[in-house]
Amino acid sequence: MIFHFLLKICNQNAGFTINFIHLPTFFLTAFFKHKDMKILVVGAGGQIGTELIPHLQKTYGEDNIIAADLKSDIVERLSKSSRAVMLDATDAGSYSGIIREHRIDRIYNLVALLSATGEKNPQIAWKINMGALLNSLEIAKEYGCALFTPSSIGAFGESTPHNKTPQDTVMRPNTMYGVCKVSGELLSDYYNHRFGVDTRSVRFPGIISNGALPGGGTTDYAVEVFYEIVKNGNFTCPIPENSFMDMLYMPDALRACTELMDADPAKLKHRNSFNVTAMSFSPEILFSEIKKHVPEAEFKYEIDPVKAAIADSWPDSLDDACAREEWGWKPEWDLSGMVQDMLKAIRLKMA
Repeated sequence: MIFHFLLKICNQNAGFTINFIHLPTFFLTAFFKHKDMKILVVGAGGQIGTELIPHLQKTYGEDNIIAADLKSDIVERLSKSSRAVMLDATDAGSYSGIIREHRIDRIYNLVALLSATGEKNPQIAWKINMGALLNSLEIAKEYGCALFTPSSIGAFGESTPHNKTPQDTVMRPNTMYGVCKVSGELLSDYYNHRFGVDTRSVRFPGIISNGALPGGGTTDYAVEVFYEIVKNGNFTCPIPENSFMDMLYMPDALRACTELMDADPAKLKHRNSFNVTAMSFSPEILFSEIKKHVPEAEFKYEIDPVKAAIADSWPDSLDDACAREEWGWKPEWDLSGMVQDMLKAIRLKMA
């Protein structure tokens, strides 16, 4: 590695020293990207974690990634393609033990009950979402780990400007999921300012994926529709046809996770959390795009009042200028490309 090469030069040349603080950014970036970083993904069996694991393995090496989940069947499945352990993230003792055993440098805390599910069990949602976060923050403080905990457009509320929602604006969500996300952003900022913990996160919009199915989110319709159209040729949508919400295709979401964590901290004015987005559409617009490739597809609406109210309280579109300026965020997928790729992937998967 470059770091060891430079040390060797110092040792072989008497009187020659290097001030590593003033090394060119190229050398520092190369060193940190290629060092033997150990990464723990907590809540690895969910929609994001299932695809984040192989993405991290390609970037940092298979042996350096440990997947953790609460359920034994999920851990068994994950163990077929990665190192995997069983972990209840609300159990601080077990959590600390895994950090020590595997000498973890970076944590991706993906544990959360999503928006619609959280409204059914708000007290459980608070206990799980905040319990896992507080343990992650305390452990990151104690062991010097960097910590990524995703936030969400659910952190915004009805009083938030809905078009091109700014990075810094009023945030008064009306769901327990959103309350947890706002609390999480504030706590993560507090641990960064008070204790120097390297906390970072993004506000994810709806994430569209052909991997694991989502689990109880308001934007789930944008994934479920592809399965139903390929399987049955029709889909019943629970969201009003003109409800706009921001979306991100999974490959872009995975890049956001790693690019932010690898970014130069000196350039980050915001840490918790950055607006990120790639596209904004309503069910009507999405279904119209799908019909270009599946003309016989049929759509109807049976509105879920809980999901409809949540969708109406969220932004129609996000302003992600801060992410673009501070760490070079740039999405690669648009609506047309995403629809084509999803249909192709789901057809192969279901075949």
